[in-house]
Amino acid sequence: MANVEHGGRPGEGLVGAPETVRARVRALRVGLWAVAAILAVRQVAAVLSTPKADRLTDLETWVGPNGVLHVKGSLYDSTRFTGTPLGGLVLKPLTRSAEQALGWGWTFGTLLLVVALGLVAARALPPPVSRRTSLLAAPVAVSLLMLSLPVRNALYLGQTSIIPVLLVLLGCFVVRGERVCGFLIGLAAALQPTVLLFTPLLWFTGRRRAAASTGATFAALTALAWAAMPHDSNTYWVHHLAGVGLGKDADDLANQSLHGALLRLGLTGPLEVGLFLALGAAVAVVGLRRAVRYARDGQLLLAVAVTGCVAVAVSPTTWQHQVLWVLLALAGRVGRKTSDRYVWPVAVVLVMTLPARMMLPDMPVLQPLRDNVVLIAALAAAVVPFLSRTSAYYRAPVPADHAAPVPTRWRRVPLLPSGRVLNRTNLLLELLLIRVGYSAYQQVRLAATGGTNSGGRAAAEHHGEQILAVERFLHLDVEHWVNHSVVQVPFLRDFFDFYYQSFHFGVPLTILAVLYVRRPADHRWARSALGFATLLALVGFWLYPLAPPRLMPGLGVIDTVHGVQDFSKPDYGTLTELTNQYAAMPSLHFGWSLWCGVVIAVLAPRWWMKALGLLHPLLTLSSILATGNHWVLDAGGGAAAVAAGFGLTYLLTGPRSRTPVELVEAGMKPPVRAVGRAGRTQG
Repeated sequence: MANVEHGGRPGEGLVGAPETVRARVRALRVGLWAVAAILAVRQVAAVLSTPKADRLTDLETWVGPNGVLHVKGSLYDSTRFTGTPLGGLVLKPLTRSAEQALGWGWTFGTLLLVVALGLVAARALPPPVSRRTSLLAAPVAVSLLMLSLPVRNALYLGQTSIIPVLLVLLGCFVVRGERVCGFLIGLAAALQPTVLLFTPLLWFTGRRRAAASTGATFAALTALAWAAMPHDSNTYWVHHLAGVGLGKDADDLANQSLHGALLRLGLTGPLEVGLFLALGAAVAVVGLRRAVRYARDGQLLLAVAVTGCVAVAVSPTTWQHQVLWVLLALAGRVGRKTSDRYVWPVAVVLVMTLPARMMLPDMPVLQPLRDNVVLIAALAAAVVPFLSRTSAYYRAPVPADHAAPVPTRWRRVPLLPSGRVLNRTNLLLELLLIRVGYSAYQQVRLAATGGTNSGGRAAAEHHGEQILAVERFLHLDVEHWVNHSVVQVPFLRDFFDFYYQSFHFGVPLTILAVLYVRRPADHRWARSALGFATLLALVGFWLYPLAPPRLMPGLGVIDTVHGVQDFSKPDYGTLTELTNQYAAMPSLHFGWSLWCGVVIAVLAPRWWMKALGLLHPLLTLSSILATGNHWVLDAGGGAAAVAAGFGLTYLLTGPRSRTPVELVEAGMKPPVRAVGRAGRTQG
């Protein structure tokens, strides 16, 4: 949201604009708020549908025998409650409510806090911010907060972790007067002690009264809680050293702090403690110095986010609901080029909304990165070279080069007339999106039939009978004949088994890599077509679960890859943990191979290269029939998905235009390059 073009003071941007522009902005704003409302309803439904034993678990110490919360006993009789004594003191008035009423009130109250947090964060964007930008940024911020793992975690745990973040933002951006600012941040520190790291930020940015007020408020409220609850205060501050040891074990994956990371790496004892203190001190010094620099540069929201990320790293225990500061780091801008500008925000959003297993493959060498991905993002926020507002690239990054547009037959094509971009996409962003996209593809494909339950199996087999009947009518039912013919020739069976298992991913990835290095403009065109085709295939998996020939009882097709299937078992189709065996229509094995053939045929400079490219889908079609993994009509479905993918790419971006190099090779004169928005010649 901070990477949007700004201009003018609040109130400007819409004044004097054409009525059509204002109407579009209003419609977009309504749409964005509708998305935020849908996400809020989804979160409420998810929380309230969770069994009572699994939600609001941090308040379980007060649940009495009749479902009514009680106030007797210590907060820390169970280590599930990880808040400060002041947090317990504030919550105790709520304990006279019935458990169900408290659950509803807690859930909706948390949602209101999230909305307030999004509104304040949008207001805190660094100047100059137009009214249009602030109006659109607010629902985007609320939606991102609703999707974030910390908010979702806090909703069903019954945690107060959103309140400290909101109090800090209110103190820094809403209230007037340093003493009031310090009071709010001190109250936040009394609820989450690492917020005290904002004291040096206030001090070194000239707000010394606010810093002093923060310390005094924290001390007074902590003393008040100690007087009211001496036993619990002694348990929290002395026995558990400011909460250390509460909650799960410190080496649990949920603890995304330096201390937790070192423990997961196998370090223990004095060595681990000393290393943690040294690293924590270094991170605090570096991060706070950079935060002060950003605050003096006019990027106070970024300074607050960086300080919060430092608190995430140096705290002995930082649970998932306490890492909301990382999401605020979206306010920073990184990269001089347009292609680099989106790497940081996309990475932060993915880290804060998706499980770590979707970010990185399940490989032993990557396990330390996967286990500490949120901590890595927090540390990155302290060292990433964010742009200064005085930089010429802050508002106007270096634009991409565009090829000359090609005339189209239809007036409204392309729908996105930005021209063909000639520059390479950012490699890190490309790899990250490929990994996350493939993980999402796996999850959707696996869930397409609801698993391998009896209902899913019955529907898939019924659809298989439908496909077989259509093929018999069209005289295309060659699967059994091809399968048994290949089985009788051992070297053919081995060849097609190897081809089916090995070339499905290798060839498309190789083509994408070659295009990225040698033909970056064509890489964008080809990648978009492949992405659209895959999305359409997922729709097919979801709407039409289909059993392949090898999983059709009574058909007699031999599974040459996986071996003989035991049809007496209800889950015989679950051959792997990552693949839905009933996702056969359309065939992405054939679809991706056809995509490869088309791309090679269009872009290869030699006729024999084009011929080899077209040979790949032919061999793939033979392999999916020989191994019994697809019907002939599945290949037709894959071809339709690929054709639709190329069609959508054409509709959105227009026909593939030639680069200057291609025009020279064809004996034509290249066009004069256009001039970018920032006044730089694109070339």
